[in-house]
Amino acid sequence: MPGGRLTQQDRRQIADGLADGLTYTEIAARLNRPLSTVTREVARNGGPAGYQADQAHQATRERAKRSHPAPAERDAPAERDPGAVDDLEEQFTGIMVATGLSRMTARVLASLYLTDSGSLTAAELTRRLRVSPASVSKAIGELEQQEMIRRERDPRRRRDRYVIDADALFRAWMASARQNTLVADFARHGARTLGPASPAGMRLRDIGDFFDHVGQAMLRAAEQWRRTYATHEGRRHGNVR
Repeated sequence: MPGGRLTQQDRRQIADGLADGLTYTEIAARLNRPLSTVTREVARNGGPAGYQADQAHQATRERAKRSHPAPAERDAPAERDPGAVDDLEEQFTGIMVATGLSRMTARVLASLYLTDSGSLTAAELTRRLRVSPASVSKAIGELEQQEMIRRERDPRRRRDRYVIDADALFRAWMASARQNTLVADFARHGARTLGPASPAGMRLRDIGDFFDHVGQAMLRAAEQWRRTYATHEGRRHGNVR
């Protein structure tokens, strides 16, 4: 189903599409999936040159096991100083506000990052932050849009949990890189519309070149981190010698 988890057959179709030289847009259309699903899937599993369907499927299953929510009672070790934790959360929130997030969205993100389970329900966030459910819902929507968190169904309690996992920053970074690509494409189209030799056209062309350069650099940096992280995780779990 569009928007659901990719199946092993979906991943094999992605691999076939890459081998046939199809674009991400064409592969997404073939699968009836969002473009972001395909780009994220390929990026986190070796990139277009190294993507292998069966390995990607197994890696996704392993990540899901590692991100399973921890029991709530393990979430606050007794040796922690509550005042120091509160100060840390306030500092984290301030840093996130400085990056452009609204204060409520930053508070929700800080709560998730500083919770050992990395997972909270909307009701838990409401109680923890002492705010209205509507405020939490709006913040969650912003974080999901930026792909900084993901939603996971808790079958025991029949409610959604909002999760920070190892891929959270990677997804957010890739989303930002895709936004840079959109700006670059728009600016270059605008330059052609205005005339590439006109002052306004040259200005938009320069903007397009800048955002294209930055977007490509972000993608390369993300892929380098992914390879380094995968190697580190493999060694930690004894899979890499």
